[in-house]
Amino acid sequence: MQKRKFGNTDLLVSEIGFGAWAIGGGAMIGNTAIGWGETDDATSAKAIEAAINAGINFFDTADIYGLGHSEDLLGRLIGKKKEIIVATKVGNVSRNDQFTVDYSKKHILDACEKSLQRLQREVIDYYQLHSARMQHLQQGECIEAMQRLQQQGKIRYWGLSLNTFEPEPEADFLINSNTGNGFQLVLNILNQRALALIKKAHRMSYGIIVRMPLQFGLLTGKFGDGTSFATDDHRKNRLTPVVIEKANTALKPVWDLCAKYKCTKTQLALSYILSYREVSTIIPGIRTVEQAEQNTSGIFKLHHGDLALIESLGSADFAEVMTVIQKQG
Repeated sequence: MQKRKFGNTDLLVSEIGFGAWAIGGGAMIGNTAIGWGETDDATSAKAIEAAINAGINFFDTADIYGLGHSEDLLGRLIGKKKEIIVATKVGNVSRNDQFTVDYSKKHILDACEKSLQRLQREVIDYYQLHSARMQHLQQGECIEAMQRLQQQGKIRYWGLSLNTFEPEPEADFLINSNTGNGFQLVLNILNQRALALIKKAHRMSYGIIVRMPLQFGLLTGKFGDGTSFATDDHRKNRLTPVVIEKANTALKPVWDLCAKYKCTKTQLALSYILSYREVSTIIPGIRTVEQAEQNTSGIFKLHHGDLALIESLGSADFAEVMTVIQKQG
């Protein structure tokens, strides 16, 4: 497993990390699913062990994942492993069976203490504002809170987990303010909206975490006409039969590259992202030993011409698919 420097920090992160949303389990806020369906902690523990054995040293979670269960599980299994780099997030909240956000200084300071307890750590390596928007950043309390936590030694570095579809305004705010250390954003074969942003952020020495590298599983090539999702799996309303059909049709020219590189669709999807030197790490969701092995093997660098091909498709065909996904919520 190769490691990459995370922006202007001293963190050396495995180029493939562990996305820990799914191991939080099938959590619900009211009638809204915020997880990936039920999970088994014993299975998750084996997946975490397999990921570490494969060279993964970067784990990304959030206090909302499983309503704290993801952090708690990681704390029990890797909390004492100082060689493991842990990132978590703050700002998304469940209150009175309703999903809401809170970027007040008080909430962030209190939430950090609770995350530290669940993670069984004295310091969080990388703390992220979970999809804070411009009004929150301009108000300033959230930035003041992150800076105070850093001064107190509760967190080492901090940054912003950006909105899926419109990441630029908030990223530009931090870049122009010369504050924070990194961004988490969406970048994959289907969703290339952040390509210009990662290059700008890299020039300004920000680390880049790429989430959703497989776009909810669409880029594994495993979904078809008969695919369905459980009620407590957030994909039930997002990956409709129409979305799956449109994605599979648009992706056919890309999958032709699998024969050229002698790789699986998952390997092509992950390798595409890591072919950009600006990316520090990608965090596919990992729930099983099999996924840990699949997501950490067979990584390669795409030729420039093939990157250009995928980018040309992204400007039209894939943009239409992402518009449909966006409408689904």
